[in-house]
Amino acid sequence: MEWLIVVAGIIVAINAAAWLAQDRLIFFPQPVASTAHLPARAAALTVAAADGAKLRGWIVEGSAIPAPTILYFGGNAEEVSWTLADPRWPREWTIVGLNYRGYGASEGSPGERELKSDALTLYDAVAARDGIDRMRIVTFGRSLGTAVATHVAAERPVAGVVLASPYDSLAAIGNHHYPWLSVSLLLRHRFDAQRDASRVPVPLLAIVAAADTIIPVERSRALYDAWAGPKRWLAVPDADHDSLGAAAAFWGGVADFLAQR
Repeated sequence: MEWLIVVAGIIVAINAAAWLAQDRLIFFPQPVASTAHLPARAAALTVAAADGAKLRGWIVEGSAIPAPTILYFGGNAEEVSWTLADPRWPREWTIVGLNYRGYGASEGSPGERELKSDALTLYDAVAARDGIDRMRIVTFGRSLGTAVATHVAAERPVAGVVLASPYDSLAAIGNHHYPWLSVSLLLRHRFDAQRDASRVPVPLLAIVAAADTIIPVERSRALYDAWAGPKRWLAVPDADHDSLGAAAAFWGGVADFLAQR
């Protein structure tokens, strides 16, 4: 009988520790180390969140007038300036991204509710700007940000969605990696992208790494299967979670998809 009490105590302790540590397991805020890599046409962008927090990032102006626009939402350990600076974005498109709360120079602390609310605020601010083609706004999410990009597409009019390493829910990812924990009961930041996906009628490009060990292909497929609109699946061979964005096939798929929007 005593060993049952000990085992029960250990289980409770492990789950309690997971509950307390989950923010540190999900979010990995990164500082702005430099901005020298950003192109000359990049301009600093500050957006005030609903609660007054200042969210900071950049807008990289496209060559078209008015410009089709990508709203970019990064991964859980990403400072977005590096992706915004990538020269492989189609030149006519304007690329916009804010660092999440606590990331870069953005104020506050990250959380699911805050990130989703902030993303809608960003959309509204960008759509109201001069020089933006409001009929050609595309959301683009990577890893953690795929749930954020999907949420915006479920709540605002967009022309399409690009998701790199998407997943159906953070609970499903947690259950895969931590099967001994009561993830579904413990998780505060659920990022249930599957529920939003079922409400999005616009085209999707889902890009997955064939060797992704962080987000299993079956979790990406579950999100893909739930998508309500037209969709294309692009699997990049020999790529893993971190190398996916460096693949030529990745950028070729993005260019093809955007050319049709």
